[in-house]
Amino acid sequence: MRTKSSKKNKINVVTLGCSKNVYDSEVLMGQLKANNKDVVHEDENDDGNIVVINTCGFIGKAKEESVNTILHYVDKKEAGSVDKIFVTGCLSERYKPDLEKEISDVDQYFGTHDLPNLLKALEADYKHELVGERVTTTPKHYAYLKIAEGCDRPCSFCAIPLMRGGHVSTPIENLVTEAEKLASNGVKELILIAQDLTYYGLDIYKKRALADLLRKLVKVEGIEWIRLHYAFPTGFPLDVLDVMRDEPKVCNYLDIPLQHINSELLKSMRRGTSSDKTIDLIKKFRQRVPEMAIRTTLIAGYPGETEEQFQELKDFVTNTKFERMGCFAYSHEENTHAYLLKDDVPEEVKEQRVSELMDIQGQISFDLNQEKVGKTFKCMFDRKEGNYFIGRTEFDSPDVDNNVIVDATAHYLQVGQFIDIKITEATDFDLYGVPA
Repeated sequence: MRTKSSKKNKINVVTLGCSKNVYDSEVLMGQLKANNKDVVHEDENDDGNIVVINTCGFIGKAKEESVNTILHYVDKKEAGSVDKIFVTGCLSERYKPDLEKEISDVDQYFGTHDLPNLLKALEADYKHELVGERVTTTPKHYAYLKIAEGCDRPCSFCAIPLMRGGHVSTPIENLVTEAEKLASNGVKELILIAQDLTYYGLDIYKKRALADLLRKLVKVEGIEWIRLHYAFPTGFPLDVLDVMRDEPKVCNYLDIPLQHINSELLKSMRRGTSSDKTIDLIKKFRQRVPEMAIRTTLIAGYPGETEEQFQELKDFVTNTKFERMGCFAYSHEENTHAYLLKDDVPEEVKEQRVSELMDIQGQISFDLNQEKVGKTFKCMFDRKEGNYFIGRTEFDSPDVDNNVIVDATAHYLQVGQFIDIKITEATDFDLYGVPA
């Protein structure tokens, strides 16, 4: 029989998946700290005897990573180095009965809206008064600000509404309070996240209120950059572009997953738009905010995608010249509308199509980066790696976009500070420079 470890209780929170999960883990840790619990995030020594795993259940690879992480800690529990395992997040929300049956050594599973119950299991009380209080796990100078939970969109391929529920906006005054607390702790950059930023406010203000929120957030002292992630193309509130153009604090950057360009596939995906409408929207972005960097995400190998439809997508990427782009192979997710369709594009074809799109994007990014050589950009430096400082321009989000790299053996820079950098060299996804 396994013996209980002799360690004093320490809770190790492990986060998988997207920035929304990062935010949720930070809120959980804030609650635990307020209850005087010893809590760490992804402890390097892995010495927390109580483990909370915040899982992702979005697509196949993410689910596999979540399951493997759970099994890793189950092995540690069997070995006696972990006493209790609690699993929360999207995978747990979506597959709780199956997980309880298949991985029964986990002490308890919780869904995405079960924070009070999870805290109770961790012998902590849920404190309602902690508006905006959380333990940030990102570098001190930037933080995610989740402005809404859930999603009302009917996209055929997406299981997020199953895991996160319907769209619920957070009131503007609460978000301003949270931003002020973050700024007082040294945060200079806010990255606004939600399943759908552009739907913000419809439920509580009866109108799309993202522009109103931005006008309030730019007044928060200490915040210098505000970045927009995960906008939806259908019903995009164009007044957001005016705020982006007129307010220096709002980065000329927009993450807007388009998924495809073929009208027939967009209809099957239930995206509420068409090829012509999408192209027209991108044109409006370019006209109203010429300096904007557009990041998008595409799906390759959606059910029924023909070679001709894929060629249309390739031509769209070639002609549009997105500043930033990601692409993933379609994942056939149960209980989604697209699951009723035949997953008829072979996996190797999906991966080949992803590779072809990213090759095109690599050349586009290289060409755009070459145009930056000799120019000076305001950059935020996130970290030092070996002999290099790693930073970003306002056109780049942490972890997913281009880096600005400065030789640390020749120049001293302060991490977490804005510094003007003259670009001296560029590759497809990296810029090299020196302090201006």
